[in-house]
Amino acid sequence: MEFLKSIQVSKFLLLLNVVLSVIYFYCIVAVFPIGNWSLFAVLVLSEAFHVWQVFGFIHTVWYRKREKKFDAHFQPHVAIFITVCGEPEGIIESTVIAAKAMNYPHFSIYILNDGKVANRSNWKEAEIIASKQNVTCITRTIPGGAKAGNINHASALTNEPYIVVFDADHTPKPEFLQETMGYFVDERVAFVQSPQFYKNADVNQVTGGAWEQQALFFGPLLKGKDSVNATFMCGTNMVLRRVALEEVGGMSEKSIAEDFLTSLLVHEKKWKSVYVDKVLAEGLAPEDFLSYYKQQFRWARGSLEILLSHNPLFRRGLTAAQRVQYLASSSYYVSGIIVLINALLPLAYFFFALKPLTINTMTLALIFLPYIFVILYTLQLTSNFTYTFRALSFSLGSSTIYMKALWHTIIRKNNGFAVTSKTKVSGNYGKLVLPHLIYIGLVIAGVAWGVVREGWSASMLSNIAWAFIYIAAFAPFISAAFEGSRKVSSSKNTKLKKMEAPA
Repeated sequence: MEFLKSIQVSKFLLLLNVVLSVIYFYCIVAVFPIGNWSLFAVLVLSEAFHVWQVFGFIHTVWYRKREKKFDAHFQPHVAIFITVCGEPEGIIESTVIAAKAMNYPHFSIYILNDGKVANRSNWKEAEIIASKQNVTCITRTIPGGAKAGNINHASALTNEPYIVVFDADHTPKPEFLQETMGYFVDERVAFVQSPQFYKNADVNQVTGGAWEQQALFFGPLLKGKDSVNATFMCGTNMVLRRVALEEVGGMSEKSIAEDFLTSLLVHEKKWKSVYVDKVLAEGLAPEDFLSYYKQQFRWARGSLEILLSHNPLFRRGLTAAQRVQYLASSSYYVSGIIVLINALLPLAYFFFALKPLTINTMTLALIFLPYIFVILYTLQLTSNFTYTFRALSFSLGSSTIYMKALWHTIIRKNNGFAVTSKTKVSGNYGKLVLPHLIYIGLVIAGVAWGVVREGWSASMLSNIAWAFIYIAAFAPFISAAFEGSRKVSSSKNTKLKKMEAPA
């Protein structure tokens, strides 16, 4: 069962995206009359970033055939690491039971218990489960390195040549090892990654938005990265070759996105990676807005650290295609600044009558609309029309999270590894979308001010349209933050409608 079938988009359409992006950028820079120079400068920077994003996306989904060896009879001994840090007992035990049920002849299961060093009151539950299920529990007593440290600690105490990592909430399917281990017949394959699939995606707006964002990444994007040997580890549902991990000093403890940085180091040593486009384990999306916020912040902070401190452009050993892919992934979170720039431009006009370009609205529309239509159509086509408006909303709305992560990265603020809650934390998280609410208030006030100043001019109308596009895009994100506690957490044995991936 394939995870998400993406249509092989014609290379003509992909090239058309690049051509239209370059034409639009050229018109902005060299054709349209300049208004305010400061606003023009930030507009050019934002549009240059958009061109880079288009190029990175096209480079990713550009069809390439990659031959990979697979031998179903290759069945070495495997260590199953289930990383635990105080998760509810029922969730941990369900994962252990599912792991025991895998159809594979040689594996040992280890619960990697970090609950004690994290001062979780229920840390002993993992040991009780291990005893009950007749598996090994490795409890850390000395902290350090968060999840990466937990894995490295267990690696030093085990000796199986291959290691599987599951988060506490990701229950593997019986065929997990059958579908992954055969790729290691190629002695240069360092790790095999399979998708993260959220079985609780229909619980509420947060789980739905989180899933829809993930579907794009674990669909066409990772399939494209795999075609140029640039798949990176995603923290769970992955198999690692021990010698490859040892060659780079274990899981990196220098970043809160330890999997991303470790992948970079592994590829730098000329190892291979494989992405298996099948749902082989089912996990849980964050069920409350605060948990989602923390998860996005951790991913953004870790990726931006790589961009600023381990820039792939200057790393030796990577291929040109790998450099592009790592740069595209890590620089994605700079988009927080770009969203801010584009959202604030209408406000500059409402309050100060300033605009970056002095151009007829109709002329701009004739250039912009074909450009944005082709990009959105290509995005939908490559994702087999599964990319939703809510996913777009969560991506744009998360710009405030990305900006915070960028600032913390620049000032080198120490942010600890925050484990994503596996149960819903009830609360009103409206304060987390306060910037979005302030923006809506400023737009309303700005429209009133601008209309008093000049009436319903063409420039006013075009800026109003642009501002309200952003308000509409933020709406589902804001709504998710205010979603009440009327939904029951899946951790309390809620009957969840199981989402099956498209065949």
